[in-house]
Amino acid sequence: MPEADAEEKKPPAEEAPPKDNLVVTRHRARIGGRDLDYTVTCGTIVLKEQSEKDGKAESDKARASVFFVAYALDGAEPESRPVTFSFNGGPGSSSVWLHLGLLGPKRVELDDEGRAPAPPGRLVDNGHSLLDCSDLVFIDPVGTGYSRMMAGEKIAEYHDYKRDLESVGEFIRLYCSRYARWASPKYLIGESYGTTRAAGLSGHLLERFGLYLNGLMLISCALDFTVLRFEANNDLPPVLFLPTYAATAWYHGKLPAELQAKDLRSVLDEVEAFAGGEYAAALFRGDTLPAAERAAIAGKVARYTGLSAAYVERSGLRVEIFRFCKELLRDEGRTVGRLDSRFTGVDRDSAGERFEFDPGFSEIFGAYASTMNDYVRRTLGFEADAPYEVLRGLYLNWGWKDFSNRYASVGETLRKALAMNPHMRVLVANGYYDFATPYFASDYTFDHLGVDAKARGNFVVGYHEAGHMMYVHRPSL
Repeated sequence: MPEADAEEKKPPAEEAPPKDNLVVTRHRARIGGRDLDYTVTCGTIVLKEQSEKDGKAESDKARASVFFVAYALDGAEPESRPVTFSFNGGPGSSSVWLHLGLLGPKRVELDDEGRAPAPPGRLVDNGHSLLDCSDLVFIDPVGTGYSRMMAGEKIAEYHDYKRDLESVGEFIRLYCSRYARWASPKYLIGESYGTTRAAGLSGHLLERFGLYLNGLMLISCALDFTVLRFEANNDLPPVLFLPTYAATAWYHGKLPAELQAKDLRSVLDEVEAFAGGEYAAALFRGDTLPAAERAAIAGKVARYTGLSAAYVERSGLRVEIFRFCKELLRDEGRTVGRLDSRFTGVDRDSAGERFEFDPGFSEIFGAYASTMNDYVRRTLGFEADAPYEVLRGLYLNWGWKDFSNRYASVGETLRKALAMNPHMRVLVANGYYDFATPYFASDYTFDHLGVDAKARGNFVVGYHEAGHMMYVHRPSL
């Protein structure tokens, strides 16, 4: 039949282009002693890139959608109201930790030490939120939260240092344009790999868009991976982790009585002097270190770590982080956490080299995951059937081609950004019980940035008696 033939020859219908999916709600909170009215914009923005055909620009092609939650104080003028863009690390982490742990108007309920109650988790008002000082935009990089690549796109394309900067940087540019925030003072706050991203963005945003930042807030710094990676040819980590070993042993009562009697800061002053002096010099000598001096160094490392001198000697004077987490409380059948060594866990047995899970992470993971899923749908009104990816192991296959054949380091990017933008200030926050990014390694990194004396005045550094997410500890918050 002619009608049937005509029907068969119709071209396929074109799919509608992807669209932003945004929900706007209004709220009130008491923060800093004031009742504040604010508006939340929650949802996904489509990121586009210009595609080419036969070497010619063809069109803007949707590549990914980025999920975000933005808080804006009602009635404020953009030119007088700062805006802070926030993200966490991993790489592979959503922004939930800084969002519901530190900055947002709601936070996950934990006890004063940072332990979660029985599930499910619960949100409480956060009187310490930054919203009284700055609008807040929480960004989930592609592959985390509800952020996804478009159908047919290479799913791992943005899982690379440079492409991550480009996508997050493009989101920030787009947000500033659409919501009229180019006239606002602009800040970034990142945690862990988020500090790698933030330092990289301080240069990328400046050089690509002319977007000069007023400040960076770096929580648990990872700017130079040389100081974090235990390798046979790298003697920096054993030196720079030693004070955190000592802090952990002190917390769990494993140091000699004369050290346990001191306050933590006094202990760390002594350990830092040894680590950066006698210990570093001994490791530098390698196999030429005489047996008597080797034994003496092993004894001192044992004294500051709560381990036996024999164990330290068998470890070649260099105690690797995961071995320490398993060894310190082995006789008690306990392990200590990597993200927060105040917390302990129980493995199937005590004979292994590594823990089965990180007690510092497992303590809070469930509370943050359940509250975020509930908050986004029930309070903010955003609905999605896809899983909210709190934390994915993207770091296992993360692209580092910009740092081929060397340790990743963004310190030089930060130094140059400070030289080009001397008005940018930098806040650095460290946790004494953080093995993921130890505070002494952070100190070493900033002491070797190569900035001039004037630029060093732009830095404010703080230390807290908690771990990687130091804000879970109420006094540190």
